[in-house]
Amino acid sequence: MYKVLIVDDDEQMRAALSAALKHLKYDTHSVKNAVEALKTLENDSFDVIISDLKMPKMDGLEFLQKAKSKTSSPIIMITAFGTIENAVQAMKFGAFDFILKPFSADVLQKVVNLAISHKKASEGIEESAKDNSFIVESKKMKDILNLAYKVAQTDATVLLLGDSGTGKEMLAQYIHSSSKRSKGRFVGINCAAIPLNLLESELFGYEKGAFSGAAKNYAGKFEQANKGTLLLDEITEMPLELQAKILRVIQERKIDRLGSKESVEVDVRIICTTNKKIEEEVKSGNFREDLYYRVNVFPIKIPPLKERKGDIAPLSEFFLKKYAASFGKNVCSISDGAMDILLKYNWPGNVRELENVIERAVVLCEGDTIEENDIFLHNI
Repeated sequence: MYKVLIVDDDEQMRAALSAALKHLKYDTHSVKNAVEALKTLENDSFDVIISDLKMPKMDGLEFLQKAKSKTSSPIIMITAFGTIENAVQAMKFGAFDFILKPFSADVLQKVVNLAISHKKASEGIEESAKDNSFIVESKKMKDILNLAYKVAQTDATVLLLGDSGTGKEMLAQYIHSSSKRSKGRFVGINCAAIPLNLLESELFGYEKGAFSGAAKNYAGKFEQANKGTLLLDEITEMPLELQAKILRVIQERKIDRLGSKESVEVDVRIICTTNKKIEEEVKSGNFREDLYYRVNVFPIKIPPLKERKGDIAPLSEFFLKKYAASFGKNVCSISDGAMDILLKYNWPGNVRELENVIERAVVLCEGDTIEENDIFLHNI
C-alpha cells in the first residue's frame, strides 16, 4: 500500500483528504504544519506528499524547498489562493503538481496516481543507470539497445517512439549514460503535464522581474541540461506556440529567457519521446512539419511487451527481487503455472503493467513462490 503524507493546518481538510485517499486504498499520515512534517520525514518515508501552500510557522514553498533535501518523493501543492506566480514558484522549487481548492476526488486520484507513476519511473531509471544496462532477452530489444548505443556515441537528436509503459524514458537515460555527456546532467520535462503558461518558463527560464513573483533569475531546463541531455517527454503534446521556439533552439543552440534581451548559448543533446503516431500529428496540423524533420533524425521504435515475450520472464524476476527486498518478504521464485499466465497475457500496459502485477503478487504471496492465485490481471 502506498503511503501519503498530508500537511495542512485545516483540520477538516486533513480529515477530508485522508478519508478520500483511504477510500482509494492509500495509507495516510497527517500533520498540522510544515515543521511537524519535516520532523516526520526524518524518521519515515512516503510515496507522495500533499502540502497546503498557506500555513502558519512555515509556508508551503519554504517547506517544499526543505523537504526536497530530505526526500525524492513527489510533492503536490494545494491552495485556495492560486496564482500563476505561485504555481511558477512551486514548480521551480520542485513541486510535482499544483492544484486549486476545492477539487474533486477524481482530480485528487488522477494527480496522486500520476505522482506514484512518476516516482516508480524515476526509481526504474536510477536503477538502470547504476549498471548502464537493460534487462532484455528478446532479439528485438537487443537490436534496439545496439542501435541506442551506437547513436549514444554521437550528438544526433533521437526520437523514441512507442506505447505508454514500454520504457522510452529508461532508454533515453541509457543513451545519456552511454554517451560522452554522461558526466553532464540528464534533465527531463513532460510536455503534457505542464500548462502552456508554465511550460515556456520551465523550458527557457526567466529573468528577475520578468513577471510578478519572479524574484530572481531562473535557469530553465535547457540551461540545466547544458553539456548534458534534455528529454522532451511526449513532445507531440507541446502547444504549437512553443514548437517554433524549440525549432529555433535546435537550429541555433540558443535560448531566450523570459524578460531577457540577450540570448544564452546552450550545448544540449535532445531526446524526444511520443506515444502517438507523429506523422499523423503532422498531417492533422498538431505538430510542425519542420520540427518533425529536426527531431526525427534518429528514430527508435520500442515494440510493445506483447511483441517481445522473451523479456517477460527476466523482467518478472527482476521486479520480484526488487519488491521482495522492498517489502521484506522471502519470495524468491515464480511457479511454472504463474509464469504461463504472464506469458499468455497481452500486456496492454506494457512493462509498467507487468511491474504492477508482480508488485501486487509479492504482496499477496504467502510462501516463497508466486503461484497462479497471486496473479491478478486487468482484462479490458
